[in-house]
Formats: sequence, C-alpha cells, structure tokens
Amino acid sequence: MSQYTAKDFKSDQYVRWCPGCGDHAVINSIQKAMAEVGVAPDKTAVVSGIGCSSRLPYYMGTYGFHTIHGRGAAVATGLKTANPDITVWQITGDGDCLAIGGNHFIHEVRRNIDLNIILFNNQIYGLTKGQYSPTSKKGFISKSSPFGTVEEPFRPAELCFGARGTFFARALDVDLQTSVEVMVAAARHKGASVVEMLLNCVIFNDGAHKWISERETRADRTIVLRHGEKMIFGNNRDKGLVLDGFNLKVVTIGQDGITEDDILTHDAKCADNTLHMKLALMQGPDMPVAMGVIRDVDADTYEEAVARQIEEVKAKSKVKTFDDLLATCETWDM
Repeated sequence: MSQYTAKDFKSDQYVRWCPGCGDHAVINSIQKAMAEVGVAPDKTAVVSGIGCSSRLPYYMGTYGFHTIHGRGAAVATGLKTANPDITVWQITGDGDCLAIGGNHFIHEVRRNIDLNIILFNNQIYGLTKGQYSPTSKKGFISKSSPFGTVEEPFRPAELCFGARGTFFARALDVDLQTSVEVMVAAARHKGASVVEMLLNCVIFNDGAHKWISERETRADRTIVLRHGEKMIFGNNRDKGLVLDGFNLKVVTIGQDGITEDDILTHDAKCADNTLHMKLALMQGPDMPVAMGVIRDVDADTYEEAVARQIEEVKAKSKVKTFDDLLATCETWDM
C-alpha cells in the first residue's frame, strides 16, 4: 500500500485555471495516480511546454520545469536519459504537443523513452484565446478560422501508433476512476506512455466532448477497455464489439443468437497494433469511443539502451581515466 496521498503531490500555489476548466479534474487525477504508484515526490519531475495545461508544474509538490513552446519533450528526454532513476511526467496540450512540438512528440514515442506523457486535448488553443488547434474538427469556427477550418485534424492515436508507440490510453476529464486507472498504468509501463485526456475548455470550446461526456449517455457512447476483459459496454451492459470481416461491429447480446462468448476480448499486449488502431479510431454515432488502456506492450527503452551502450563501450575501451585519454592524443613537452 502506498505511503503517499494526493496531498503529498500538491504545492501551495494558487491554481490559476478558469473555474470549470477540465484541467482541474486532470491534475486531481494525476496527483491521485502518483500517490497510488508510490514514487516519492523528490523522485518525481513534471515537465511542460506552453499552454494552459503547461501551468501544471507550478501546482505540483514535485520537481518541475516549465519550458518553452513545444520543447517539453526535448527537456523531458534529456532529464530522463541523464537521470533514469527519476520518474518523469510530461504535461502537454494538443497545440503544444502536436503543432510546434509535433516533431519532438513522434521521436520521443519512436525512441520509447520512459516518460509518462499526458496530452490534454480540448481541441482549441486556450491560453492564446481561442484559435483552432491541430485536433480541432474540420469546419470548426474559431478566431483564426472564422469561416471554418479546411484541414483534417490530427488523431493522437494515429501519430502514436505510426511512431511505433508501445502505450496508448484515453480518458475523459469527468471520469475520475478511468483517468486514475490509465495514469497508474502509464506510470508502471516501461517506455513512452501516451495518455490522451479529453477535456473541456469552458471558455473557448465549451462542450467539445459533450456527445460522449454526458453522464446519461456516456455508457452507450463510450467503451472502457481493460486487458483480458470482454469488450462490452452500454447502460445495460448488453452491447459488445465483434469482428465483421476486417472491421469492428457493434452487436447486442441476446439478439440474433449473440452471446458473451462471441464478444471480443481486449488484448492490450498484442505486438501487432492493427486492432489497437481500429479501437482507438472508433467514433460515433455508429461506434463507441474507446477509453482505457488500448495498447500496452513491452520493448527496450531508450535510456536503458544508452546506458547499456556506454557500459559496453567502456568495457572494451583502453581509456579508463582522463590521463589515459590524454595519452591517446598527440602531445609534446615545452
């Protein structure tokens, strides 16, 4: 049992987010998850870039670094590689992570650096007052797209899987239980863990995720995936997912001879990400939006590989000290 509580990970700073902002719920989940994982605050670091979400390090009772726009990934990478015993959480938003920071994001995932990446996705630039972001829906009207965007949005899962990511999860800000669950799993995963948090910007994009976040209809419009469990959802727990050829299909248990045995069992550990991708990209109204841990597979981490390489080179090298190094150079006496 952990010796810590969420309070141990809170700072004494006043939280400067708008009342009603989904960021409040997410930081609450992060602090609860950290307490459950049980890594000491002085062995934990929180790194962020720029944006509303990136204020978060100020509110944590851990080490923290508020960096520059899009570069949180680079700083987090250096911190983890130089200090592999430190647990590093990267806090980023859909603009910070997927626009100016997009190149850093795909490479930290590709390298499989042992970071816990919490991606706040409210589909808007909030700090700079309401411009459309890389995840805003096509046709979205904003201050920077008054006639609607003409671009297709990024889907974080596609970027993660395209970079051969080993962990991807998703949760809603209003679902505290699932949020904590996926963050704990992310922290325990060895490698780059990407958690997409769908949250509300009450000022500039209120109701962005309302279709799936409303309590009355959430169970019918989302599915929480757990490794080894049947893919069943719905208010009455009577809907499930099956394969129909190469595609996923929603069926009703008890109709057309369908039983629980016919429903797919979630395998988050499968090395092939084909089904994980299909699950992550499901969208309404015909399909439920997938929540929970969608992918969680083992692979070598970057910082472990770097440390191993250094030891291998040292073992083979004749240079053991600084004097040895000097002796390999051309020298002369004065």
